[in-house]
Amino acid sequence: MLVLGIESSCDETGVALYSTEHGLVGNQLHTQMAMHAEYGGVVPELASRDHIRRLVPLTQACLREAGKNYADIDAVAYTQGPGLGGALLAGSAFANALAFSLGKPVIPVHHLEGHLLSPLLAEDKPAFPFVALLVSGGHTQFMAVRGIGDYKLLGESVDDAAGEAFDKTAKLLGLPYPGGAKLSELARLGRADAFSFPRPMLHSHDLQMSFSGLKTAVLTAVQTVRAEHGGQLPDPVRNDICRAFQDAVVDVLLAKSRQALLHTGYRTLVVAGGVGANWKLRAELAALQVRPSPKGPPEAVRTYFPPLPLCTDNGAMIAFAGAMHLQAALPAVGFNVRPRWPLAEIVR
Repeated sequence: MLVLGIESSCDETGVALYSTEHGLVGNQLHTQMAMHAEYGGVVPELASRDHIRRLVPLTQACLREAGKNYADIDAVAYTQGPGLGGALLAGSAFANALAFSLGKPVIPVHHLEGHLLSPLLAEDKPAFPFVALLVSGGHTQFMAVRGIGDYKLLGESVDDAAGEAFDKTAKLLGLPYPGGAKLSELARLGRADAFSFPRPMLHSHDLQMSFSGLKTAVLTAVQTVRAEHGGQLPDPVRNDICRAFQDAVVDVLLAKSRQALLHTGYRTLVVAGGVGANWKLRAELAALQVRPSPKGPPEAVRTYFPPLPLCTDNGAMIAFAGAMHLQAALPAVGFNVRPRWPLAEIVR
């Protein structure tokens, strides 16, 4: 079975082909990063128009890469939501029109479910059940995953997502859009003890998270430094702030991951989403252990990440999720898009 996946939820146009026999056989991606950089953020109308321009040539390139043609496609999966309304409509219209013309089924996929399942595309893949940490620009949440379509929301950010906090903090520091990845690289150059920022909700005894207050703490620090340096933010100080901010976010995610594992009793953690590419987070979670009782020995945790190219938005995760839906005979519903669509609503 060969499934074509279409991703167009925000500022990446992704098209991929997933074979249930041979795995990922084609994967094409176009990022709009350079186009939106001029505006300091994603412009929805520009994003939608660019998706329309890219979808056909990317699909043709994907078919050539896989050595396939349109007649070989058995189903078309597309991102139904959440995301930008116009961008989602571009992908939905293309996917539904193509599927109709081929006489093949069309499979709407939740964007976050694609991220959640993306580590299953790696050679070393997790087995069910596991705890999933979805950490991206728009979402930060923990899910208990017991199988395809069998998910339970454990906790999430009550305000800014971790990736959003990274990008907003980078903007405060004068870094070009999108600044989260640049902030992470500059953090390598910073000193660990130069600044100390709060760890919001670290001891809340639940799996809720908050990052907006951390962003405010950075703003206060930047204003203080600028006042002391004639309006300037020296590069070494900026690097120190990057280090302190990243350390605070990672500490919270590390503590909450440990708590989620203890709460479920699972010892497998899957990390997905764009922030899953962060070097500090990957290093800390790869070495994660849990201690079920204060006096007991620590227990090892198996942590899985998607391949780095699949951490950001891509068609491969949508094609794979669509294939899993077909194999599990999960219901598929229509043409519509859902810009706001909590992952908890797809629990079956």
